[in-house]
Formats: sequence, C-alpha cells, structure tokens
Amino acid sequence: MSNVLFVCLQNAGRSQISEALFTRHAGPGHQARSAGTTPAEHLHPEVLTAMAELGIDLSDRVPQKLTRELAEWADVVVTMGCGDECPFVPGVRYLDWELEDPAGRSLDDVRATRDEIDRRVRRLLDELA
Repeated sequence: MSNVLFVCLQNAGRSQISEALFTRHAGPGHQARSAGTTPAEHLHPEVLTAMAELGIDLSDRVPQKLTRELAEWADVVVTMGCGDECPFVPGVRYLDWELEDPAGRSLDDVRATRDEIDRRVRRLLDELA
C-alpha cells in the first residue's frame, strides 16, 4: 500500500483532480491526499464542472494547507507548480508534473488537463503495483 500526496499552489485544481482520479482508480490498495502551499478559499468552478462530467462530485472539498505532517505521511509526493515551497522529507519519493493551472481557463482546456492527469495517475498506479 502506498500513500500519495498531490501538491499544487492553491489545492483548488490540479491536486484535487489528481487525488480524486487516483482514489477512483486505486481502490483500497492505496491512499491519496492533496494540499496546497497557498490554499484558495474554494475549488475552481471549472474544475468542479470538468470532474462532474466524470461523475465525481468535488463540491464539498475544501483546499487545505500543505504541512510537514502531510509530507511525512506520504510515500510519494507529486508536485505541480509549487517549486521549492514543498518540504523535503528524506525517504519520500518526489515527482514533479508540469501541468497547466486550470484557474480561469476554458472548460476545454480544463478537460485536457484533467485527461492528462488521468493518464499520469494511471501510469503512477502501474509503477506502484
């Protein structure tokens, strides 16, 4: 079993999409959480719409701040645009996914980002298996 933490700036888009898709595909064998270095007040509306198209309701999610405790919980930390603001924990595997921030983007652009995250999540799960 692996614990995976997805981190972006606001925890309002990419990291929330990643956590939800990872949880959907992983089943009970793995756990995921997400956080942001500077959390927003709420998720981006275009993210809620794009995820609802897949039958995933994120409307009750609240962005949370990245803490050292969250990073220590993880076996794998996937960063998306937070750079050096993420704490380094020895023994934790770090991956950096360069992805467009969906904030204020068109729904088609957000769908493209969502679908790319889905591909990356599936590849990560294959690696963890």
